[in-house]
Amino acid sequence: MADVAEAGGQSALMAPTEILARQHFETLAAPLEAQGLAAVLLTGRDKGGARAEKLRALASGAVQVAVGTHALFQNDVVFHDLRLTVIDEQHRFGVAERQRLQAKGQATHLLAMSATPIPRTLELTVFGDLDVSRIDEKPPGRTPVATRAIPMGRMAEVEARLKAVVAAGAQAFWICPLVSESEKTDLAAAERRAGELRQRIGPSVGLVHGKMAGPEKDAVMARFAQGELSVLVATTVVEVGVNVPNATIMVIEQAERFGLAQLHQLRGRVGRGKAESACVLLYDPPLSEAGQKRLDILRRTDDGFLIAERDLELRGGGDPLGLRQSGFPAYVFADPIAHRDLIAAAGDDARLILARDPGLTSDRGKALQTLQALFDWQAQSTLQDAG
Repeated sequence: MADVAEAGGQSALMAPTEILARQHFETLAAPLEAQGLAAVLLTGRDKGGARAEKLRALASGAVQVAVGTHALFQNDVVFHDLRLTVIDEQHRFGVAERQRLQAKGQATHLLAMSATPIPRTLELTVFGDLDVSRIDEKPPGRTPVATRAIPMGRMAEVEARLKAVVAAGAQAFWICPLVSESEKTDLAAAERRAGELRQRIGPSVGLVHGKMAGPEKDAVMARFAQGELSVLVATTVVEVGVNVPNATIMVIEQAERFGLAQLHQLRGRVGRGKAESACVLLYDPPLSEAGQKRLDILRRTDDGFLIAERDLELRGGGDPLGLRQSGFPAYVFADPIAHRDLIAAAGDDARLILARDPGLTSDRGKALQTLQALFDWQAQSTLQDAG
C-alpha cells in the first residue's frame, strides 16, 4: 500500500465485519502515518457530515488508503485513483461485491486473502486465473486445537465440562446456528441457550448476534476480551476478526449445518494463545454422508488450504465465468478436480506458447485460433484475454 501511494495511487482494504475492519485500520493507520500517508475507516456506521468528509478525501486523493466494510463499494464512494484492492476473508463476499470494489479503479490489482478460499476461488487457481501465495506456518506461539465431534445427546456432559474449565479461569465461545426460515426463531434459540448457560455456569455468560446495534455489540465483545465474561454465546458474527487469546474452548452447536469454511474459521477463534485449546463439534445424529465427511475433515486437519480443497470436492467450484461460487457445472472436456494435474500442465503450455508467439502467427498459433473460434463462448474475445 505504501508503494502504491508512492506511485501516486490509492489502496482499499475491505473486510466483512466492522470489528475486523476496525482492527485492520488500527493496525495500519500508525505505520502509514509515520510515512506521511493518510488512511480512513469507512463503515456503515458513518453518517452525515463525517461520512461526507471521508468521501471528499477519497475523491480528492487526500487519503491514500481506505479501510472498510461493504460501505467501500457503495455507489457514492469515488476514488481519485484506486490501483490496489485487498479483500480480507474473501469467502465472505459475493463475486459481484468483489467486482464492484475493483471496478472503482482502472486496471486495479487484486489481492484476495482467506484462511479457507471458497470453491470458485480455488477452481480459478486451477485454471490459472489467479496466482496463489500459500502461508503454511502458524504464527509463533500458537498451539494446535484438539477437535472432537460429539452428538447433541451428550449436551449435559459438555455443559458440565465447560463449567469446570470456566471455574479454572478459561474462556469459551458457544456458537448457535442461524439456519431456520424464521430469523426471530433463530435469535430466540440463541437467547435461550445463553439463558440456560447462565443458570448452569453463572452470570458471566454474554450474548452477541448480528441484529444487535453496533455499540451494544462492541460493548459485549469488549467485556469478553477483557475477561469480564467467561462464556460468549454468539452466532457466526464472531467468525472473523475476533482475537481473544485467553479463549481456549469453542463449542459449535449443530455443527453439521455449517460449511467447512465457516467451521474452520470459527475454530480459528481459539488456540490464539499459549494454552491448550479445544473445539467441540456438537451434531444431531444421524449425519448425512456430506455432513459426516465435513466433520471428519475438520477432525483430521487444521490446514485451511487442504480444507478448501476438500470443500471444492464436496461442493463443486461453481461457475468460473459467472457468479455461482459453488456447485457442479456440466463439465464437457475436463473436470478441475479429477484432471487437476492435466489442467496445470495445459496452463503451463499455454503460457509458453504466448511467450514465444504472442501474435499466434506460427502454425501452432493458427491452429489455436481455429480451436478458439470453435469452442470459445465469446467469439469476440482473444486468447490473450482468457483467464
